[in-house]
Amino acid sequence: MAHLARSKASLRIFGDDLIPDEVSRLLGCSPTEAWKKGQVKVSRSGKEIIRKSGAWFLKVSDSEPENIDGQVLELMAQMTSNFEVWATVTQQYEVDLFCGWFMEVSNEGVSVSAHTMSLLAERGIDLSLDIYGPDEESDSGKVESY
Repeated sequence: MAHLARSKASLRIFGDDLIPDEVSRLLGCSPTEAWKKGQVKVSRSGKEIIRKSGAWFLKVSDSEPENIDGQVLELMAQMTSNFEVWATVTQQYEVDLFCGWFMEVSNEGVSVSAHTMSLLAERGIDLSLDIYGPDEESDSGKVESY
């Protein structure tokens, strides 16, 4: 079984009453991206979008080939390891590790180590996955993504 070609990973925290500076204080690091509920974002087309919930994201660099264990370690190294703090965060907000896994060919696989799963479980962090299949060639010869 071939390993996945690429992986993306980010810790995501959502909540209607989420205050990004408070989450940063609790976790001991700054987010890659964050906003409060009701904050206005202007899209590329110029349309104003009102955020329906607060959010706090911490992202790490993509890994080629996939290395989810390394990405989780990189994320965890930036934040507190205090389980009481994590209990407070996960009780108050929705928290997950969001992963994008990308295949170059069909039947690529991935393993998540017991240590990585333990790091997430000890902190009450859910694992969310988006898995992308390989590109297919259309009749016109152009490469299309699913």
